[in-house]
Amino acid sequence: MHFRKLDLNLLVALDALIRKRSVSLAAEELHLSQSAMSNSLSRLRGYFNDELLTQVGRKMLLTPLAEKLELPVRDILVRIDASITLKPEFDPQTTDRTFRICVSDFILNTLVPSAMQVAREQQSRVRFNFVPQVIDPKKELERGEADMLILPDLFCSSDHPTESVLMDDLACIVWQGSPLAEGEMTLERFVSAGHAIMQPPDSNPSFETHNYERADLRRRIEVQTFSFSCLPSLIIGTDLIATLQRLLIDKAIGYGMPLRVFPTPVPMPPLNECMQWHKHQNSDLGILWLRGLMREAAARLHAGPRG
Repeated sequence: MHFRKLDLNLLVALDALIRKRSVSLAAEELHLSQSAMSNSLSRLRGYFNDELLTQVGRKMLLTPLAEKLELPVRDILVRIDASITLKPEFDPQTTDRTFRICVSDFILNTLVPSAMQVAREQQSRVRFNFVPQVIDPKKELERGEADMLILPDLFCSSDHPTESVLMDDLACIVWQGSPLAEGEMTLERFVSAGHAIMQPPDSNPSFETHNYERADLRRRIEVQTFSFSCLPSLIIGTDLIATLQRLLIDKAIGYGMPLRVFPTPVPMPPLNECMQWHKHQNSDLGILWLRGLMREAAARLHAGPRG
């Protein structure tokens, strides 16, 4: 099919070439021979009168025109895919659909287990692929590489629909055997102590780091890790402080970890975790079901006992 003398099949090749920045990798993704992909690139170069990808050393870099084409081309393909795959009904008990969801370590250890229980009760055959968040999760949606993001509202994009799903507060924890567990946790003690923090690799700062920096509160970081859930065990036997979501604190205390809990030394807004999905999937019955699943999972979490 052609539109304004452009073979529309070439848009799929262009999208793969832009994302992979490699003729061989794009060919592999589309199950084409390398010569066929090279031919597609040659035709695209002729149509746009632009190199699109240029070889610089061992890498292929996008030309300015290719960079401008990246999002519009992906948007077109996502829109087409959403229209083609949209079905008049969705039955979680018979579907073979897989949902790819970008989540934090916090969500993976709190909301996700609750969601799996709800899915089991519904006898769902849906498959789930939970993947870590990256520095710009919005691109995961726009490339069609994620069906949903679950992230703090602070980091949500204004370009796609958003729904709040889970609220939580933050608090500070120390090992019960530490001198820091005795008496009041003053601002001076907090600042002079060492801290253990979670910082996702190649991503935005964590929610509490963002808010401490906004309050111009500088912590002395002695331990940094990629996981929220390991922080309680990391501070056992130390004089470190960790700032953590209450749901994870309650879970650690429920497992018998000897922790003392303090309020944060500066006011911290509630953590508002939101679901976000592509605007072209707003009427997708599978996404509607997935949103309902997460809402029910969050309601059960909030109904549970708090420490």
